[in-house]
Amino acid sequence: MTELHDEIRAVAERYPDQRSAVIPALRLAQEHYGYLPPEAIREVAAALDTTPAVCHQIASFYDMFQLKPTGKHTIELCSNAPCALVGAEKVLEAFERELEIGAGETTPDGLITLRTVECLGGCGRGTVVAVDHRYRESVKPEDVLGIVEELRRER
Repeated sequence: MTELHDEIRAVAERYPDQRSAVIPALRLAQEHYGYLPPEAIREVAAALDTTPAVCHQIASFYDMFQLKPTGKHTIELCSNAPCALVGAEKVLEAFERELEIGAGETTPDGLITLRTVECLGGCGRGTVVAVDHRYRESVKPEDVLGIVEELRRER
């Protein structure tokens, strides 16, 4: 048994049905591996006596889980209707141009992952962008260069 297995089992004991622990178990596995590779999914499934397919379905549904390696920094841009109405698409295009990658990709140097997410909860202050989980509101295309330069300086 691994340390991760033991941590997952400890979390599962808090629930009347251990399958209810899939989300916290996936979170633990992601913290351990940095993302959720197939071996992490299998380890969670084994610890909770469920199938890897069940764990993968849950992991692929939620934006908070990463199924492939991510960069040192993450930029998440809200793509929901309120942000879209105030120019989220133009902000995304500016990030894609500056980083030379598309949404869902990581820069070749592994520094920055760019993602779109369904909602960041700042509907009255769009476009909302989460940079390493810190929210920035009312982001405009002209703000993008400064955000990217800031991350590149933090290598």
